[in-house]
Amino acid sequence: MKKIMLCCAAGMSTSMLVQKMRAEAEKRSLAVEINAYPVAEIESQLAQADVILLGPQVQFELARLSEISAPLGKPVAVIDMMDYGTMRGDRVLDKAIQLMA
Repeated sequence: MKKIMLCCAAGMSTSMLVQKMRAEAEKRSLAVEINAYPVAEIESQLAQADVILLGPQVQFELARLSEISAPLGKPVAVIDMMDYGTMRGDRVLDKAIQLMA
């Protein structure tokens, strides 16, 4: 099972997006686990993730998290601001799948 990790400032603002992504994954019969964490917990959770997606509000963490995740082969990317703002779980899920391919 692939694990998708979303990261935001406190782990709260992404929870609704996580629910939409889970519903889309279920509709597609995809075996994925999707969770949200605050940026402060990312380093402790990194080993369990297959891909890390950052909320637009924490995109300043991209370089640091990319650097620590690179040796583990974990892709890190920022969620498109429009997809995040409109809670497009389908498009964010597509991005995560593309990054894991």
